[in-house]
Amino acid sequence: MSGRGRRGRGRRGPAGAAPEQPGPEAACAFPRESRFCPRCGRGVEPAFRFCPACGGRLPPPLQEEETEQAASAPPRQPARSPAASPARPAAAARPSSRSPRRARPGPAVPLPVDAVLTDQGSRQWRLVRLLEQGGCGLMMSKMARSTMNRTSSSELQRQAQKWKKWHSMPLLGIPNCVGFGLHADSYRFLVFCDLGRTLQSVLNDGLHLLREKAAFQIVVRLLDCLEYIHENEYVHGDITAENIYLNPADLTQVTLAGYCFAFRYCPGGKHVAQREGSRTPHEGTIEFISLDSHKGAGPSRRSDLESLGYCLLKWLCGFLPWSDELDKVETVMEKKEKYKGDVKCLLQLCFRQRSIPDALQSYLQQVMALEYAEKPDYEALRQLFKKPLEKMKASAYDSVDIKMVP
Repeated sequence: MSGRGRRGRGRRGPAGAAPEQPGPEAACAFPRESRFCPRCGRGVEPAFRFCPACGGRLPPPLQEEETEQAASAPPRQPARSPAASPARPAAAARPSSRSPRRARPGPAVPLPVDAVLTDQGSRQWRLVRLLEQGGCGLMMSKMARSTMNRTSSSELQRQAQKWKKWHSMPLLGIPNCVGFGLHADSYRFLVFCDLGRTLQSVLNDGLHLLREKAAFQIVVRLLDCLEYIHENEYVHGDITAENIYLNPADLTQVTLAGYCFAFRYCPGGKHVAQREGSRTPHEGTIEFISLDSHKGAGPSRRSDLESLGYCLLKWLCGFLPWSDELDKVETVMEKKEKYKGDVKCLLQLCFRQRSIPDALQSYLQQVMALEYAEKPDYEALRQLFKKPLEKMKASAYDSVDIKMVP
């Protein structure tokens, strides 16, 4: 993914001659090993046409004639004071070793109510009202205006159906996209069926905590979703109750949404290298993001599983050791680092005098021991929660044991 430029070496002139000041041609001598998305500023491979992080279209790579023009431009002579010592060309020719940080685009401007959009499948959608607006985009209620090609399914839907059949899985909580396309070449939109209510909104109703049965049911369903996403080369990057949806009309439906921080960790089947500082640190929901995300490394499969573990702990206990210090991101990161190596201490602190579920302790210990590029054993992790559910005479795919209003 985002790469750092190679360090250059200054050119030396003939013996006895003063060293030449490096001009633009020195910078052009370095191969363009990486490009950067103009929207989000993240590094992308030279051959990419779309940014794998934000999905934006990338500008074409620098053409050879542009390189030649830059190389032929006369070098600038920097102003120097009489007392200044001669510049060292070797140091001046070295590009920065850090990836450039670009300002993120501001919040999207809401589209007018009653506007009609036409997607790539020739279906038309009328905007009804704005539901939510955040840094990741807009959420608006839509109504179908035309049923043209309504029965056609996307490649994503076909893949999900094949996955469920292959894994003998009755349900898979991946949002079912029913429309997609561009609007005025500046908005990208996806159309989903009503997903219901977020788990966080249900907890805010006064529930606050989940019973073990409900928590374990949700975790198994999320592990199904994460395995599917990971096998398709992406990680979610922001597991939180705000991104988990329950359908009040059918509590067998649990959906993982909110892919604002999704990251392609394995493009073309090759896992990205672990490089701290290669991305913006602390991206996502501070309370639950992984240590990799805190340190600015690209999130990997273990990152999603680590975040899920923090969520499960919060759902069962109501707090985490850093929940009251979320404005101090460095403190949050330090505490996560501390308890990663001492899972038992973390659980004792959260559960206090209550008994600690063996499934949760085993899950956290296994996840915290994963290497950055290691593939998790998803089925073994699911079995940790399926076994206690069987003792409760319940299944992960039953209606979630939770009371909620529409």
